Amino acid sequence: MSTSLRLASRSLARTSLRAPKPTTASIRTLTTQQQRSQSNRQQQQQQIPRTIKSGVNPGALGALALGTLVGWYFYSNKEITPTKDSWKKVDYNAVYKDIADLLEDENYDDGSYGPIFVRLAWHSSGTFDKKTKTGGSEGATIRFHPESSHGANAGLDVARARLEPLKKKYPHISYGDLYTLAGVVAVQELGGPTVRWRPGRVEKKENECTPDGRLPDAAQGADHMRDIFYRMGFNDQEIAALVGAHALGRCHTSRSGFEGPWNASPTSFTNFFYTELLNNHWVPKKWNGPHQYVDKESGQFMMLPADMSFKSDAQFRKYVEIYARDQDVFFADFAKAFAKLLELGVKFPEDAPVYEFKTLE
Repeated sequence: MSTSLRLASRSLARTSLRAPKPTTASIRTLTTQQQRSQSNRQQQQQQIPRTIKSGVNPGALGALALGTLVGWYFYSNKEITPTKDSWKKVDYNAVYKDIADLLEDENYDDGSYGPIFVRLAWHSSGTFDKKTKTGGSEGATIRFHPESSHGANAGLDVARARLEPLKKKYPHISYGDLYTLAGVVAVQELGGPTVRWRPGRVEKKENECTPDGRLPDAAQGADHMRDIFYRMGFNDQEIAALVGAHALGRCHTSRSGFEGPWNASPTSFTNFFYTELLNNHWVPKKWNGPHQYVDKESGQFMMLPADMSFKSDAQFRKYVEIYARDQDVFFADFAKAFAKLLELGVKFPEDAPVYEFKTLE
């Protein structure tokens, strides 16, 4: 069984205890689409070159005097601020594996940190303004107050805390590289497409946080979505592709105010956002929370007002229909748009390699 199918099977089994069965359309399309997508990805992926590894030569330690050894010990355990060349000292294949090992946790949400890692990477990058050339994943200012406290970033402290041990294990990696790579790992390991990624983001200071209001407001419609994404430099097709990430995860009243998953397999990266959006009959949810929609048949799955605009807006809808019919097309377009999102505003070193990581077996 392929990695993608194994992940999907595990996810569906896990979520069946928490939510009703997926719609007939979802069940019918999952297996055939993911088999085709996995075959295409395997043809595209290639072994990536190894990067420079950091570390001290053990043989050299034996020749050090005791005082030098003690000095080295304290120096090596100091917090390191990555510089423009620090990326060369990181084994990103090892980082990828360690992030993948952090994904599964039966005690967290639907059993995976993958969806919130994607959200962390997204929100770290989506603050870019092409006019002022500010924001984006460079510097990972999302970890600083007040940006960390912006309403759209509620709950992301959970993802940052989960990744923090890896920042200590790999002190030369920048937070911007760590957060964006976590998003790439999550997409791929949950059955999604291969996303090209490169290192070289540098750190910024707390006074370089971006202002509130640069991320999408889920309560708004198509005009707002275009205002937000056009500011970053995206077009309608790229916007429609990126919103497909809502196949992952769920909303929480303690974070966004909204509640519920978008479909019955929230830990599998699929085109289910589009199939569910088109094939279900969505009605306003009757509750004391903010305005959102639920599927009329079960009331267990939800759509945000912003999500519904991709069904009602003619320009967005044409892409939704394409992605609902063909998951391979969605995967290809999402991979390009997501890689672009993660690189907005970043001044990469000229010699920074482009990685296409293989998923774990």
